[in-house]
Amino acid sequence: MDTKDDVIGSAGSRSPDGIADIKSLDSDALKLAEMGYTQDMRRNFSVFSVLGVGFSLTNSWFGVSSALVTGINSGGPLLIIYGIIIIALISICVGISLSELASALPNAGGQYFWANELAPKKYANFASYLTGWFAWAGSIFTSASVALAVGSAGVGCWQLGHPDLYKAHCDKSVVAPKHVVAAYQIVNVFAFIFNCWGKTLPMVASVTLYTSLVSWFVILVTVPATAPTHQHAKFVFATFINNTGWSQSGIAFIVGLINTNWAFACLDCATHMAEEVARPEKMIPIAIMGTVAIGFTTAWFYSVSLFFSVTGDFNDLVNSPTLVPILALFYAALRSTAGAIALESLIMATGIGCQIASHTWQSRLCWSFARDRGIPGHQILSKVHPTLDVPIYAHVVSCIIVAALGCLYLGSYTAFNRFVLLFPFMG
Repeated sequence: MDTKDDVIGSAGSRSPDGIADIKSLDSDALKLAEMGYTQDMRRNFSVFSVLGVGFSLTNSWFGVSSALVTGINSGGPLLIIYGIIIIALISICVGISLSELASALPNAGGQYFWANELAPKKYANFASYLTGWFAWAGSIFTSASVALAVGSAGVGCWQLGHPDLYKAHCDKSVVAPKHVVAAYQIVNVFAFIFNCWGKTLPMVASVTLYTSLVSWFVILVTVPATAPTHQHAKFVFATFINNTGWSQSGIAFIVGLINTNWAFACLDCATHMAEEVARPEKMIPIAIMGTVAIGFTTAWFYSVSLFFSVTGDFNDLVNSPTLVPILALFYAALRSTAGAIALESLIMATGIGCQIASHTWQSRLCWSFARDRGIPGHQILSKVHPTLDVPIYAHVVSCIIVAALGCLYLGSYTAFNRFVLLFPFMG
């Protein structure tokens, strides 16, 4: 990677003599100019809409729902209940660090920009380049994991509602990978469309935040209220299940924490919106810490509610023909196909909001990194569409890569899951 003075973007981000023109700039644009960049994006977001993007992506209670099958096998209720507390405490520390950096250096580049500014000069370029690639790759695989979760939920609902029709069509009663991939691509395209108009994104972010919170509350109240029986407190707070293959429970617990960690991943999302919100040095930290606070509250109470409502054996959830354990839990609790599908639809609506936020995140990462010439084709990827007010080329390329990744699911379910679980943490 070239030095920062050389790599400041090709989208008119630095004047020829290396000094940004600061005439007629507001205070936010002036701070950006001091870092060597011009204001290429409009500041359409409020603190609430930035919080909407940040929380819609992290969406901790949705993450718990999506990772329930691995969470059950890698520690059971004990892991999830206490793992959420452990990861939330760690996330507070991470959030404080991100907030401090975002307050001092509010830049859409986020971590890779900070690496360039703060690392020893000898290693700054390499550290920045490596961080930028890991961050963008992490955002791509996050989008893939969310698309898979929502797609799987949709196909699972179809299987639950039409088991005989599904069996006749597929010669088996369990969900077929090709149908999951088809649903995956539909979710990816749907989120792509929503991210093509910059003016509507703040409103979409606010709506997705409300959708998530309302869905969480409806499920939180409905499932325990309708469950025919309830588990005792020992089951919820002291039951440990180890199906990982590790003989030591401690190792199994540590390995299993990746599931609750997934529910708090991507806290940096708001930092990449720093050039689209006024007073980012104040608003970005509020959005980051708000994401952690809302995430912990929703995820912990949601998990407790669900585990108290488990009916039957855990194996029935894990081995459900829908391949969606949370859907099987809803069906057992409500004893109604329509009711289970309705609640799962709320999770899907929340997941679509998560996918829209993930596309926003990955496009900003790609655009800002291309602006600093860190990606091949940066001349095109660093451009912001003047009418749409989005980095449309970065958005298109990122979504094409996400679509291609979905095809891995057809070849190896295990390989795909390893990628989408591990890479988001690198971002």
